Amino acid sequence: MLEHKKIRNLSDYFVELDSRQNKGVYFYRINGYSEEIGEFIKKYYEVARKNGVVIEGKIPNPDEKNLAYYSEIMGMEFHMNLEFITSSLKKWLPRMNNLQRKNVADSLFDSLTFMQKTGKTENMLKNAYIKFMCWLYYKFERIVNQLGENSIPKILYEGNISHYELMLISILSNAGCDVVLLQYRGDQEYLKVDSGSTHSDDLSISGMRAFPQDYSLKKVRDEIRETMNNERLYGVRPQINNCTNAWIKGTGLDDIRENIAMRGNDAGFFYNCFCRINGVEDRLVYSNELFQLQQELKNAKRRLVIVNEEIPRPTSEEIAGIKRNNYTKQDQMILDLTGNIKYTANIELQRIMITAFVDVILAESKKDGTNLNKLTNKAVYLLCWLRRYMSQLFSNWKMPEVGCFIYMGGCKNDNEAAFMSLLSRLPVDVLILCPNLNVKCCLTDQLLYEVNYTESLSLNRYPEDNSQVRIGTAAYHAERDLDTLIYQDTGMYRNQQYGKANVISLQTMYEEIRILWDQELKYRPSFSTIDGVVNIPVIFAKVSGVKDGLVDSYWVSVKELVTSDTTVIKSAPYIQSTAPNPMKAYAAEFYKNGKLQKSKIKNHPKYPYGILREDMQDFMLDKLQCMIDQRLIRGIGENGTEYTAIAQVLNLPKDIIRVIQKFDFTKRNPKLIYINTSETVISLEDTILVAFLNLIGFDIVFFVPTGYQSVEKYFNKKLMEEHQIGEYKYDLQVPDLNSISLNKTRHTWRDKIFKRGN
Repeated sequence: MLEHKKIRNLSDYFVELDSRQNKGVYFYRINGYSEEIGEFIKKYYEVARKNGVVIEGKIPNPDEKNLAYYSEIMGMEFHMNLEFITSSLKKWLPRMNNLQRKNVADSLFDSLTFMQKTGKTENMLKNAYIKFMCWLYYKFERIVNQLGENSIPKILYEGNISHYELMLISILSNAGCDVVLLQYRGDQEYLKVDSGSTHSDDLSISGMRAFPQDYSLKKVRDEIRETMNNERLYGVRPQINNCTNAWIKGTGLDDIRENIAMRGNDAGFFYNCFCRINGVEDRLVYSNELFQLQQELKNAKRRLVIVNEEIPRPTSEEIAGIKRNNYTKQDQMILDLTGNIKYTANIELQRIMITAFVDVILAESKKDGTNLNKLTNKAVYLLCWLRRYMSQLFSNWKMPEVGCFIYMGGCKNDNEAAFMSLLSRLPVDVLILCPNLNVKCCLTDQLLYEVNYTESLSLNRYPEDNSQVRIGTAAYHAERDLDTLIYQDTGMYRNQQYGKANVISLQTMYEEIRILWDQELKYRPSFSTIDGVVNIPVIFAKVSGVKDGLVDSYWVSVKELVTSDTTVIKSAPYIQSTAPNPMKAYAAEFYKNGKLQKSKIKNHPKYPYGILREDMQDFMLDKLQCMIDQRLIRGIGENGTEYTAIAQVLNLPKDIIRVIQKFDFTKRNPKLIYINTSETVISLEDTILVAFLNLIGFDIVFFVPTGYQSVEKYFNKKLMEEHQIGEYKYDLQVPDLNSISLNKTRHTWRDKIFKRGN
């Protein structure tokens, strides 16, 4: 019989008997998981499947047919001696040679003897013996004639092993078989049947953790099958592979500078770098360092691509250039789309590209929420970008050349992240620069190396020429640091600190409108700033009727809300449907496939808002898209009203545009008062105007003394809070609000409650 030995590492399991340092077999139980263990289990499963036995669940007890056949061949006689067991094995399992038979007989006899010493009766020994004989024949007959051979058979057992199962597998192990027990829930159940761990050893290696919740041999088998199926997607594998980051010193920019010839000399690899640098080491010299890096790369004749802030989305022409079909299966899609990767000048580079593309798409397919349609769209994006930059990065490529792709600003979405992962597996250095620590890059990749600095610098574009190199003085950066300390998470805000905002409509009492109206936004309930976006609490209300029927007091209450930033509309409609609008002619070309063509709008010669600050332009277009997406106006998405909305928002009155330009999301917001004393319903254009102004943060109040449904006609849902304050009045004339004097000592509703008035 063979002794159990200790392994030095998991690969010892695959060493043949004659080559093992200590001639013996291994019997280990695995109670934890790591990537190394996962790879070992895959390999061990494959070997056990071909040259051993895999047990998933319990070994079935012999059934009536099994026992009947055993009785027919062997009879039911049993003698507790070695000679009887040896001769029985010769008859029952004739394929074993003499040595194998002797080892199994000796081990089986030892096990039965142990049972006898622990008080088991003759009949219990007989039942155990017959069970073992049936198991040997029906479950392990394929390996009994390999026991003790140089190529050692393997047993892989999944689950909690029983007492008799452990006895039989120990018998086979002693006779010359390696064993692995997979125990996903730990060692507690095992130790109930082998409290002293006399039959097996507990595997303990660094990095072990609990098995994944859904781990099983079935999943391992599926992964192996998937790997085999996926292999055909690659076609002919390249002979040259990427050696990414294994050679770097971790110095960031200096690694990119490293001469290609000095990185490594194995002709089977190209040596590239995949690095993200977060923050800056020294703000005083950072821009100059980047400028110098670019100059050095160009002087070294290395191909260079620099992208700032975002990778421009594929154009409709680029997408149309990708040949594709309708797909029902993932492998069908990948096989077909790889046909778009052509580089006839160097077939080896083409194979490298195909391999990288398949690797990335297969990795993306495993992410949560991914379906075939989304995966296909992502694959098309990657192919468009690869084609776009291929000539710049790989023109006349030959080994060991490595180009460089620099992305200033970091990945904004999954498509960009996937493209960076794709490039990093090609002969390209990929450098992602995130100098502003407040802007996060969404890329995660096991190949990625990160350099982290504590200083932050707001720099949006790579300094590609001398005119772009801007170096701040020490005093300038000290001021920025102080600025950050004062204006970050303190409730204090610098002018125009934020460029994005979301609106929260406040539900208030009527009396609260006057209290909140001229209040800075940061003091209102639910105001907050999260991830660079301001949540603005705004008023959007309709006031119906006249309080106590007192018309003079009513107009005073309206006058009290008129501030320097308040636009007052005194009659309906404010904008006539027949009014000329120069943007109507272009609305159709500004909107395609449910999306505003923002670049086309901003570059159009008739675009009226180019004079506004850039972040406000983007903000307004984003909110226009939001209004369309949410279908706030009746007819959007049904009868072409979206084009009317686009034309109207791109043709706002000049006085409103001026108010928008100076709007600071953390201070007082602009106001709109719309007075409708008649029976006229406001126009569609008016409705679009107020819905849009609400979305960008205006306070809006409709004063409707008649109480008529005169303002709601074109809204697709209830957007306003309505306050019924008194009796309805008709045919009122709006007075000159400038002529109304306000009583500065007028008591507020709080004064009346707490009796603090004069």
